[in-house]
Amino acid sequence: MRFGTVSPALLLSFLGATLPAQQPSTTGPYRVLERARVGGDGGYDYVYADAAGRRLYIPRGGSRPVPATDSTPAKPETPGRITVFDLATLAPLGEIPNTGGQGVVVDPTSGHGFSSSPAVTMFDTKSLTVIKQIDVAPARPDGILFDPFNHRVYVFSHPTHNATVIDAKDGTVLGTVDLGGTPEEAVTDGHGTIYDVMQDSAGSVTVIDAKTMRATAHYSLGDHGRCNGLALDDKHHILFAACAQSGNPPANPPQPMMVMLSATTGTILDTLPLAGRSDGAVFNPATNEAFSTGANGTLTVVKESSPTSFALEEDLQTMNGARTITLDTKTNRIFTISLERSPPPAGAVPGSRESFGTPVPGSFTILMIGR
Repeated sequence: MRFGTVSPALLLSFLGATLPAQQPSTTGPYRVLERARVGGDGGYDYVYADAAGRRLYIPRGGSRPVPATDSTPAKPETPGRITVFDLATLAPLGEIPNTGGQGVVVDPTSGHGFSSSPAVTMFDTKSLTVIKQIDVAPARPDGILFDPFNHRVYVFSHPTHNATVIDAKDGTVLGTVDLGGTPEEAVTDGHGTIYDVMQDSAGSVTVIDAKTMRATAHYSLGDHGRCNGLALDDKHHILFAACAQSGNPPANPPQPMMVMLSATTGTILDTLPLAGRSDGAVFNPATNEAFSTGANGTLTVVKESSPTSFALEEDLQTMNGARTITLDTKTNRIFTISLERSPPPAGAVPGSRESFGTPVPGSFTILMIGR
């Protein structure tokens, strides 16, 4: 999901205006370990931890120039770029200019990185230099996934309802996969199967055969829809879908839910309420926990006690707007990102862009979460 370019109604939904941030749990094991206020102008979407390369990648959108007023100086245009940080210290390591995009993935074998941008940027992860731009039109890239099974990159597009498949070794476009819906977050089992959650009001998960680049199944999520986050417990073949609305008709206000389902058959195993509307989910096999970040400033932790038993472990307060998530599998630390906004101006129409306030300069923040 794009941030900063969506309609006011969708922006209202993801900022969680109807879902106030819950108080942090006093009994849960997780806490915010560090808040790195790294600053920088422009929007943001996905955040990506390269556990092997020990780097954190954050694409930042560009911003338009702002003319001077009687009280404020002119502000120059800020181009889109990929910002790179040390995964352990969050110290800045550099930028890849004139790239931006919605997300980043890395193939640790070839040392190539890719951004989900209108022309996909392929770059060298050591030098942070651009190798080439890959045309994927008419796709409009959003989510992105690297599959180690055959070293391919999948770039997911909302309007075309498909994924463009790219060879991570040389950047060749290998074809597209028809997904049958509006794709959001995808996960791979690393053995030839990919799962992608659909954002449509009738929620579903599309199953993809990585060998044939074809969809082989569509798992219904029942009366749960507007799903953006997806995580996978590969050992026990369980999917965790983070959905923004539940019920038929949907509850008012909508109740976000985590849906646990079999990755083999699509059978729904259980559902649990989420503290906020998610745009990302991860599963940590080291702790048997699924995590979902909510835009209202919450992190929900679901504990998998067994392949058929799930429980809410914690709702942790993070930062308003922190809705995407990534996991460092070496340290078991979680990362999310957001920025601060000023109070809305007097008389702002509820639901309008003005009602959310303007980004506070220099407030962009990386949150590191752990035990």
